[in-house]
Amino acid sequence: SFYEELLSHGILQPLTAPVEGMVVREGSRNYVAPQGISSVVKYYLEQSGADVSYEQHITHLCLRDGRWEVSRKAGPPEQFDVVILTMPIPQILQLQGDIVNIINASQKQQLESVKYSSRYALGLFYEAGTGIAVPWAAQYITDNPCIRFISIDNKKRNIESPEVGPSVVVHTTVTFGSEHLDSHPAEVQQVILSHLQRIVPSLPKPSSIKCQKWRYSQVTRAVPSCPGQMILHTQPLLICGGDGFTRSNFDGCIESAVSLAEAVKPHL
Repeated sequence: SFYEELLSHGILQPLTAPVEGMVVREGSRNYVAPQGISSVVKYYLEQSGADVSYEQHITHLCLRDGRWEVSRKAGPPEQFDVVILTMPIPQILQLQGDIVNIINASQKQQLESVKYSSRYALGLFYEAGTGIAVPWAAQYITDNPCIRFISIDNKKRNIESPEVGPSVVVHTTVTFGSEHLDSHPAEVQQVILSHLQRIVPSLPKPSSIKCQKWRYSQVTRAVPSCPGQMILHTQPLLICGGDGFTRSNFDGCIESAVSLAEAVKPHL
Protein backbone atom coordinates (compact mmCIF):
# COMPACT_ATOMS: atom_id res chain seq x y z
CA SER A 1 0.00 0.00 0.00
CA PHE A 2 2.91 2.38 0.70
CA TYR A 3 4.31 1.82 -2.78
CA GLU A 4 0.90 2.21 -4.43
CA GLU A 5 0.34 5.53 -2.68
CA LEU A 6 3.78 6.92 -3.62
CA LEU A 7 3.47 5.67 -7.22
CA SER A 8 0.01 7.23 -7.61
CA HIS A 9 1.40 10.63 -6.54
CA GLY A 10 4.44 10.33 -8.83
CA ILE A 11 6.81 10.40 -5.83
CA LEU A 12 8.16 7.01 -6.96
CA GLN A 13 8.42 5.50 -10.44
CA PRO A 14 9.55 2.02 -11.51
CA LEU A 15 13.25 1.93 -12.41
CA THR A 16 13.40 1.60 -16.20
CA ALA A 17 16.85 3.08 -16.97
CA PRO A 18 19.69 0.64 -17.77
CA VAL A 19 21.81 -0.19 -14.71
CA GLU A 20 24.88 -2.31 -15.45
CA GLY A 21 26.09 -4.88 -12.94
CA MET A 22 23.07 -4.68 -10.62
CA VAL A 23 22.33 -7.86 -8.67
CA VAL A 24 18.62 -8.51 -9.23
CA ARG A 25 17.07 -10.60 -6.47
CA GLU A 26 14.18 -12.81 -7.53
CA GLY A 27 10.82 -11.21 -6.77
CA SER A 28 12.30 -7.81 -5.94
CA ARG A 29 11.24 -4.61 -7.70
CA ASN A 30 13.25 -1.41 -7.91
CA TYR A 31 12.00 2.16 -7.98
CA VAL A 32 13.43 5.65 -8.37
CA ALA A 33 12.35 8.93 -6.79
CA PRO A 34 12.46 11.42 -9.72
CA GLN A 35 12.81 14.39 -7.35
CA GLY A 36 15.31 12.64 -5.07
CA ILE A 37 14.81 10.44 -2.01
CA SER A 38 14.14 13.53 0.15
CA SER A 39 10.85 13.95 -1.77
CA VAL A 40 9.59 10.76 -0.07
CA VAL A 41 10.35 12.20 3.38
CA LYS A 42 8.81 15.57 2.45
CA TYR A 43 5.64 13.83 1.24
CA TYR A 44 5.15 12.02 4.56
CA LEU A 45 5.94 15.15 6.59
CA GLU A 46 3.32 17.09 4.61
CA GLN A 47 0.78 14.30 5.13
CA SER A 48 1.44 14.33 8.88
CA GLY A 49 0.81 18.06 9.28
CA ALA A 50 3.79 18.13 11.67
CA ASP A 51 5.60 21.38 12.45
CA VAL A 52 9.21 20.46 11.64
CA SER A 53 12.31 22.11 13.13
CA TYR A 54 15.53 21.34 11.27
CA GLU A 55 19.21 21.55 12.31
CA GLN A 56 18.48 20.69 15.96
CA HIS A 57 21.54 18.89 17.33
CA ILE A 58 20.41 16.97 20.44
CA THR A 59 22.98 16.43 23.20
CA HIS A 60 21.11 15.42 26.41
CA LEU A 61 17.90 13.61 27.41
CA CYS A 62 16.83 14.03 31.04
CA LEU A 63 13.69 13.17 33.06
CA ARG A 64 11.97 16.28 34.46
CA ASP A 65 8.59 16.14 36.26
CA GLY A 66 7.29 13.17 34.29
CA ARG A 67 8.43 14.50 30.89
CA TRP A 68 11.58 14.38 28.77
CA GLU A 69 13.77 17.46 28.79
CA VAL A 70 15.73 17.57 25.56
CA SER A 71 18.87 19.73 25.40
CA ARG A 72 20.51 20.77 22.15
CA LYS A 73 23.74 22.43 21.06
CA ALA A 74 22.03 25.77 20.33
CA GLY A 75 18.95 27.13 22.06
CA PRO A 76 17.24 26.39 25.39
CA PRO A 77 16.09 22.88 26.41
CA GLU A 78 12.51 21.85 25.64
CA GLN A 79 10.16 19.34 27.28
CA PHE A 80 8.23 16.55 25.53
CA ASP A 81 5.76 13.80 26.48
CA VAL A 82 7.16 11.30 23.96
CA VAL A 83 10.62 11.10 22.36
CA ILE A 84 11.31 8.93 19.30
CA LEU A 85 14.96 8.55 18.24
CA THR A 86 15.71 7.40 14.67
CA MET A 87 19.30 8.57 14.17
CA PRO A 88 22.06 5.98 13.60
CA ILE A 89 22.40 3.82 16.73
CA PRO A 90 26.00 4.91 17.59
CA GLN A 91 24.64 8.49 17.85
CA ILE A 92 21.89 7.32 20.24
CA LEU A 93 24.61 5.79 22.44
CA GLN A 94 26.52 9.12 22.42
CA LEU A 95 23.62 11.04 24.02
CA GLN A 96 24.18 12.28 27.58
CA GLY A 97 21.88 12.74 30.59
CA ASP A 98 19.49 10.26 32.24
CA ILE A 99 19.31 8.20 29.02
CA VAL A 100 22.77 6.81 29.86
CA ASN A 101 21.46 5.03 32.99
CA ILE A 102 18.03 4.23 31.52
CA ILE A 103 19.39 1.96 28.76
CA ASN A 104 19.74 -1.41 30.54
CA ALA A 105 22.70 -3.77 30.10
CA SER A 106 20.86 -6.11 27.69
CA GLN A 107 19.65 -3.22 25.51
CA LYS A 108 23.10 -1.63 25.51
CA GLN A 109 24.67 -4.91 24.39
CA GLN A 110 22.14 -5.23 21.55
CA LEU A 111 22.61 -1.61 20.44
CA GLU A 112 26.41 -1.86 20.57
CA SER A 113 26.31 -4.98 18.37
CA VAL A 114 24.90 -2.99 15.41
CA LYS A 115 27.42 -2.35 12.63
CA TYR A 116 27.36 0.16 9.77
CA SER A 117 29.43 0.47 6.61
CA SER A 118 31.07 3.81 5.82
CA ARG A 119 31.65 5.34 2.40
CA TYR A 120 32.08 8.60 0.53
CA ALA A 121 29.69 10.00 -2.04
CA LEU A 122 30.81 12.46 -4.70
CA GLY A 123 28.42 14.67 -6.66
CA LEU A 124 29.50 16.24 -9.97
CA PHE A 125 27.23 18.96 -11.35
CA TYR A 126 27.21 20.21 -14.95
CA GLU A 127 25.84 23.15 -16.92
CA ALA A 128 22.60 22.61 -18.87
CA GLY A 129 23.25 21.12 -22.30
CA THR A 130 26.35 19.16 -21.26
CA GLY A 131 26.39 15.71 -22.87
CA ILE A 132 27.64 12.63 -21.00
CA ALA A 133 28.27 9.95 -23.59
CA VAL A 134 27.85 6.62 -21.82
CA PRO A 135 25.32 3.86 -22.73
CA TRP A 136 24.18 3.29 -19.13
CA ALA A 137 22.29 5.34 -16.55
CA ALA A 138 24.16 3.73 -13.66
CA GLN A 139 26.86 1.13 -13.22
CA TYR A 140 28.12 -1.06 -10.40
CA ILE A 141 31.93 -1.37 -10.53
CA THR A 142 33.47 -4.63 -9.30
CA ASP A 143 37.17 -4.27 -10.15
CA ASN A 144 38.15 -0.89 -8.67
CA PRO A 145 39.56 -0.42 -5.13
CA CYS A 146 37.95 3.02 -4.77
CA ILE A 147 34.67 3.25 -6.73
CA ARG A 148 31.69 0.89 -6.34
CA PHE A 149 28.87 2.77 -8.09
CA ILE A 150 28.45 5.54 -10.68
CA SER A 151 25.12 7.08 -11.65
CA ILE A 152 24.19 9.65 -14.28
CA ASP A 153 21.52 10.76 -11.87
CA ASN A 154 19.07 12.61 -14.11
CA LYS A 155 19.22 9.64 -16.53
CA LYS A 156 18.66 7.11 -13.72
CA ARG A 157 15.68 9.15 -12.46
CA ASN A 158 14.33 9.42 -16.03
CA ILE A 159 14.18 13.25 -15.88
CA GLU A 160 16.61 14.25 -18.64
CA SER A 161 15.92 17.79 -19.82
CA PRO A 162 17.82 20.35 -21.94
CA GLU A 163 16.99 23.03 -19.33
CA VAL A 164 18.60 21.19 -16.42
CA GLY A 165 22.28 20.29 -16.25
CA PRO A 166 23.12 16.61 -15.69
CA SER A 167 24.69 15.36 -12.47
CA VAL A 168 26.87 12.35 -11.72
CA VAL A 169 26.87 10.56 -8.37
CA VAL A 170 29.78 8.34 -7.32
CA HIS A 171 29.81 6.00 -4.28
CA THR A 172 33.07 4.56 -3.02
CA THR A 173 33.62 0.98 -1.88
CA VAL A 174 33.07 0.23 1.81
CA THR A 175 36.76 -0.66 2.22
CA PHE A 176 37.89 2.66 0.75
CA GLY A 177 35.36 4.49 2.96
CA SER A 178 36.57 2.90 6.19
CA GLU A 179 40.26 3.35 5.29
CA HIS A 180 39.77 7.08 4.57
CA LEU A 181 37.16 7.86 7.23
CA ASP A 182 39.36 10.42 8.98
CA SER A 183 41.17 11.73 5.89
CA HIS A 184 40.70 15.30 4.69
CA PRO A 185 37.68 15.46 2.31
CA ALA A 186 39.65 17.48 -0.29
CA GLU A 187 42.30 14.73 -0.50
CA VAL A 188 39.65 12.01 -0.72
CA GLN A 189 37.88 13.97 -3.48
CA GLN A 190 41.07 14.03 -5.58
CA VAL A 191 41.60 10.27 -5.18
CA ILE A 192 38.01 9.52 -6.22
CA LEU A 193 38.26 11.88 -9.21
CA SER A 194 41.48 10.22 -10.44
CA HIS A 195 39.83 6.77 -10.32
CA LEU A 196 36.68 8.14 -11.99
CA GLN A 197 38.79 9.60 -14.82
CA ARG A 198 40.22 6.14 -15.51
CA ILE A 199 36.81 4.42 -15.47
CA VAL A 200 34.98 7.09 -17.55
CA PRO A 201 37.71 9.00 -19.46
CA SER A 202 35.12 10.83 -21.60
CA LEU A 203 33.53 12.55 -18.58
CA PRO A 204 33.52 16.36 -19.09
CA LYS A 205 34.78 18.82 -16.47
CA PRO A 206 32.01 19.61 -13.97
CA SER A 207 31.01 23.15 -12.98
CA SER A 208 30.91 22.15 -9.29
CA ILE A 209 31.71 19.15 -7.07
CA LYS A 210 30.46 18.09 -3.63
CA CYS A 211 32.21 15.42 -1.56
CA GLN A 212 30.14 13.88 1.25
CA LYS A 213 31.45 11.63 4.03
CA TRP A 214 28.84 9.01 4.92
CA ARG A 215 30.01 7.67 8.30
CA TYR A 216 26.82 5.61 8.78
CA SER A 217 26.01 4.50 5.26
CA GLN A 218 24.20 1.17 5.47
CA VAL A 219 23.45 -1.26 8.28
CA THR A 220 25.59 -4.38 7.88
CA ARG A 221 24.40 -5.92 11.17
CA ALA A 222 21.06 -4.86 12.66
CA VAL A 223 19.75 -5.26 16.22
CA PRO A 224 19.36 -9.04 16.79
CA SER A 225 16.02 -10.44 15.50
CA CYS A 226 15.23 -7.07 13.78
CA PRO A 227 12.44 -5.89 16.13
CA GLY A 228 11.78 -2.62 14.26
CA GLN A 229 11.97 -0.58 17.47
CA MET A 230 13.12 -0.67 21.10
CA ILE A 231 11.39 0.93 24.09
CA LEU A 232 14.02 2.41 26.42
CA HIS A 233 11.56 3.96 28.93
CA THR A 234 7.77 3.58 29.19
CA GLN A 235 6.47 6.58 31.19
CA PRO A 236 7.26 9.07 29.71
CA LEU A 237 7.90 7.13 26.51
CA LEU A 238 11.40 7.01 25.05
CA ILE A 239 11.62 4.75 22.01
CA CYS A 240 14.14 4.27 19.22
CA GLY A 241 13.84 2.86 15.71
CA GLY A 242 15.12 3.17 12.15
CA ASP A 243 17.00 0.93 9.75
CA GLY A 244 19.38 -0.18 12.52
CA PHE A 245 16.41 -2.19 13.86
CA THR A 246 15.50 -3.75 10.48
CA ARG A 247 17.66 -3.30 7.35
CA SER A 248 18.84 -0.53 5.04
CA ASN A 249 16.28 -0.40 2.28
CA PHE A 250 12.87 1.25 1.90
CA ASP A 251 11.01 -1.87 3.09
CA GLY A 252 13.17 -1.88 6.23
CA CYS A 253 12.39 1.78 6.93
CA ILE A 254 8.65 1.22 6.45
CA GLU A 255 8.71 -1.84 8.74
CA SER A 256 10.39 0.15 11.50
CA ALA A 257 8.02 3.11 11.01
CA VAL A 258 4.92 0.89 11.29
CA SER A 259 6.38 -0.85 14.36
CA LEU A 260 7.16 2.55 15.98
CA ALA A 261 3.67 3.87 15.21
CA GLU A 262 2.01 0.84 16.83
CA ALA A 263 4.16 1.23 19.97
CA VAL A 264 3.60 5.01 20.25
CA LYS A 265 -0.20 4.98 19.63
CA PRO A 266 -1.22 3.93 23.18
CA HIS A 267 0.75 6.89 24.59
CA LEU A 268 -1.04 9.58 22.54
